[in-house]
Amino acid sequence: MTDQSPSTSVGDYVKAIWELSRASSDASTKDIAARLSVAPASVTNMLGRLQERGLVEYERYRGALLTERGRSEALRLVRRHRLIETFLLEHLGYSWEDVHEEAERLEHAVSDVFTERLADLLLHPAHDPHGDPIPKPDGTLPAEETFPLDEAAEDQTVVISRVSDNNASGLSYLGERGLRPGSRIRVREVREVDGVVTVEDEEGGVFSLGRPLAASIFVEPA
Repeated sequence: MTDQSPSTSVGDYVKAIWELSRASSDASTKDIAARLSVAPASVTNMLGRLQERGLVEYERYRGALLTERGRSEALRLVRRHRLIETFLLEHLGYSWEDVHEEAERLEHAVSDVFTERLADLLLHPAHDPHGDPIPKPDGTLPAEETFPLDEAAEDQTVVISRVSDNNASGLSYLGERGLRPGSRIRVREVREVDGVVTVEDEEGGVFSLGRPLAASIFVEPA
């Protein structure tokens, strides 16, 4: 491993492209701009620079795909980010809705040596507070077979595997209701008209979740 980290902006871009390309083969300029809250023209310029550095393959009007070097850099930052999130929750008393933004700031300020010492302190956790898998030092990730809650069938019993960390208010809402990774729930209804998903937990609590929130919860069959 190396401590020769790229600039903050380059790191943010490769990580965003990695996250977006998990759902499709290429990350579009529009999606990258929305994820990073920047102008599409700025994204186009940066993608050209990243291509020159061998981090992405970029084709105008199609999007960007990370090279092996770019993917390695993205996963190095993802590992650092998720370990920091775990440390903040377990040792500094942060709530799970607050750790993401704090980790975003800290991940560019620490070294790889610090990251691995943090992993040792935490006893090498497999998942972060939101259920996302933490990449191993070599960049490998365990295979996932999860799907969004809004795609579950009615009367299906599922276990929450992970929850998107992009919506702090949504995390707060779910946390207050105990809907966290590891929770077992039964899908009582999926309304076609508006996408609202109604679930029941093991204590009999019933909760109705709007489509965006339900789509941010990833589950696996119980």
